[in-house]
Amino acid sequence: MVTTKAVGDGGEDRALAYLLRAGLKLVERNYRVAGGPRVRGGEIDLVLRDRDGTLVFVEVRTRATRSHGGAAATVSGVKQQRIVRAARHYLMRFASPPPCRFDVVAIEGEHIAWLRAAFDAS
Repeated sequence: MVTTKAVGDGGEDRALAYLLRAGLKLVERNYRVAGGPRVRGGEIDLVLRDRDGTLVFVEVRTRATRSHGGAAATVSGVKQQRIVRAARHYLMRFASPPPCRFDVVAIEGEHIAWLRAAFDAS
């Protein structure tokens, strides 16, 4: 039986290959921030650099079909907040943070959709 983690890892591999073919460069994979007693931690699936220097934080969502609203619809407001929290933590390593954006790669079966600037940090 294929586990949910295996499906997710496979989706991340497919998304990464897709984005690399589009000209982005991998900076980091599976960046995690620990949570606290009242705050759940966050994770960024992929951190890439776009050709113009923009740092791109990517959430990858994989679903077998479009049922239940599809893969992109599963990136809830709470999930976005966790990604933004992790990105802010990641950006602390820069004296002068580069421009950045939050993308989603939605994989449904064989279809891959890259949603650039899918949400923002506000």
